[in-house]
Amino acid sequence: MPDRVVYEDRMSDSDALMWNMERDPILRSTITGLWLLDQPPDRARLHERAERALHSIPRLRQRVAADPFGIAPPRWEVDPDFDLAFHLRWVRAPGEGARRDLLDFCQPIAMQSFDRDRPLWELYVVEGAAGGKAAIVMKLHHAISDGVGMVQMMGRLMETWREPDPKRKHMKLPPLPEPQYRGVGERFLDALGHERRKQVGRALGVLDALRSGIPGAIRHPVDTGRELADALASVARLLQPVSQPLSPVLRGRSMRLHLDVVSVPLARLKAAAKAGGGTLNDAFVAGVVEGLRRYHERHGAGDVAALRMTMPINVREGEKGRRAGNQFVPARFEVPLQVKDPAERIARIGEAVRRQRSEPALPLVDEISSLLNRFPAAVSTQIFGSMLKGVDFVTSNVPGPQMDVFASGALIEEIYGFGPLSGAAANVTLFSYRGGCGIGIHTDQSAVKDPEVFRGCLEAGLAQVLALA
Repeated sequence: MPDRVVYEDRMSDSDALMWNMERDPILRSTITGLWLLDQPPDRARLHERAERALHSIPRLRQRVAADPFGIAPPRWEVDPDFDLAFHLRWVRAPGEGARRDLLDFCQPIAMQSFDRDRPLWELYVVEGAAGGKAAIVMKLHHAISDGVGMVQMMGRLMETWREPDPKRKHMKLPPLPEPQYRGVGERFLDALGHERRKQVGRALGVLDALRSGIPGAIRHPVDTGRELADALASVARLLQPVSQPLSPVLRGRSMRLHLDVVSVPLARLKAAAKAGGGTLNDAFVAGVVEGLRRYHERHGAGDVAALRMTMPINVREGEKGRRAGNQFVPARFEVPLQVKDPAERIARIGEAVRRQRSEPALPLVDEISSLLNRFPAAVSTQIFGSMLKGVDFVTSNVPGPQMDVFASGALIEEIYGFGPLSGAAANVTLFSYRGGCGIGIHTDQSAVKDPEVFRGCLEAGLAQVLALA
């Protein structure tokens, strides 16, 4: 974790919106990670690492406490009944312990909602995998953190050595904080104070912007008016409702999901990106888009012009970057499906992503979320749900460590992440680790009824892009 990470007492407005919209279970925001290990981890050592993580990451002991008056976002409060044994579980691998068996084990875990009266994470150590190997399955609610934050949290369980370091001193851990019980009156005043401070801070920010902007507005009124119009148009694009997905194939939505994986060499993907004049992420998305084109072609819908995708844009920087939790804004945009040349596709996608990064509305996501949270929960869920269920697919790119890391004596051989669907038909997440790219494929079984074909199409699409290298 970065130095001096700040843990807020309350959710941000955007995190609260993500939390509240789970009234519709199709919009659940659960992140699942799969580590493949070369051997079972040492139980006592892993337990000790987990205990230390509880001291350095307050969220691991905190549960969500909703504001009974609806004045402010929910609070993060210490769970008075915290039990590490509930969150850290040891199980035997199902079936023969092959990779497919491990993925089948992950699926119901990823499907299930969290116990809302406990901290929002679970860790399963799966022993008895094929070849004497093992696995760790981590489940985390998106309200705690995004993918980058999850990597930072995972770092507390990772080590850079297999054997215990004899020079490492095991200092006695200080006592954990006691729960703070708040009466109804105290909760009301606390929520009121939080909202007052937040609104005053926003008002001061507006005044500062006005003070710095008024001279320029007087000198260049036309440019100022154009910038204001652009900002309003950007907000309209961000909140634009959509009635249905663009894909005629990826239509169904349900709580039934399927997990699969693909892996590609990191160096080749980087070389392909360079050959196409784009970034690693541009090349990755270009491969996914080609796979989706092939999948639609297999289903007699090869003439689909474009699909709608969502991509999280990391905004970790400056003081804001030191705050724990989610530091991303969701960009929703259309990508062309009929660009056959992979280099041209990389360039087109890179241009679209850069355009999204410069959207004036993106820094206002928290303010927009605050407005939506003022509506009754059923209404805000319907508004936000209409935006999310019209998304065809989601992609995410999470950078991981590039050297060997261990989990209590076991080498972590591969890492895969499965981002939440949140109403989309598919989520394809790339996690780079030790020279490879583990790609987690998360699909809704009502939208993707033949997941093996879907995976094969994605593999072919990625292979086409890798051929540029």
